[in-house]
Amino acid sequence: MNVYEFVLGIIILVFAFTIIKHRLGIPSRSMREMRGDTPVNDAENAKLRGQVSQLQDRIKVLERIVTDRGAQTAEQIEALRDRDRIDEEDKA
Repeated sequence: MNVYEFVLGIIILVFAFTIIKHRLGIPSRSMREMRGDTPVNDAENAKLRGQVSQLQDRIKVLERIVTDRGAQTAEQIEALRDRDRIDEEDKA
């Protein structure tokens, strides 16, 4: 076996393992992930945390609306309508 056959064999092995890794769905990991470092994208994390808290607040409101059997909801809607009427009268 000469040097060229050896290099060709290594290239074929690397190619074969790359195909097998892709077929098995094994993701490529960066050095940062291998070391266990935290992601650097703090701005995106903060934005996503804000969105999650907004969604949690919305869910709380929806749960309250569903569980109050409509009586309090109707009162709140009427109170908002009255407030809007007062605001319109103040502007006029």
